[in-house]
Amino acid sequence: MLFLSYINELAEILKRAEVIIKLYADDVKLYAEIVNDCDAAKLQYALNLLSEWAQIWQLSVSFVKCCVLTVDSKPLSAPVDFSIGGNVLSHVSSCRDLGVVVSHDLKPTIHIRQMVAKAHQRANAILRNFVSRDTEVLLRAFTVYVLPLLEYNSVVWSPQTKQNFECIELVQRRFTKRLYLG
Repeated sequence: MLFLSYINELAEILKRAEVIIKLYADDVKLYAEIVNDCDAAKLQYALNLLSEWAQIWQLSVSFVKCCVLTVDSKPLSAPVDFSIGGNVLSHVSSCRDLGVVVSHDLKPTIHIRQMVAKAHQRANAILRNFVSRDTEVLLRAFTVYVLPLLEYNSVVWSPQTKQNFECIELVQRRFTKRLYLG
């Protein structure tokens, strides 16, 4: 409860900067539409307020986890540099947010590739490490250890292209094919 009262104060402070703030547990996201230098100054002001608030409450900001993601169909030619407490934030083309990779064009392709690679690794580990060759046991292991990876937050990143959809389906196809060959 104490942390919620601290973080609630931060939300009130950041409203002054006229940026949009999203809070989840100890995670803070600031964003704004930047059309001109004035908009960029507002976002930097919000970052300064965040830094001051963190210093007052003796909280550290993890600069390694902080970044600037420009959401646009085309990358900026000269991105604006932002900083927190004197540390310049890195510009990225994609970043992980609550387990979902968000890219600059808001397409799920990068997230799907990473998720599918991890799912293939887990499916292969099941086939390699389980002593039992009972198909029911192996399918249950797939359901418990692999499917949650493929289904996590799927409402957010739902595949939009046939290629992404087939990439996801390939995980199950490969697993079941190897299951019945063994």
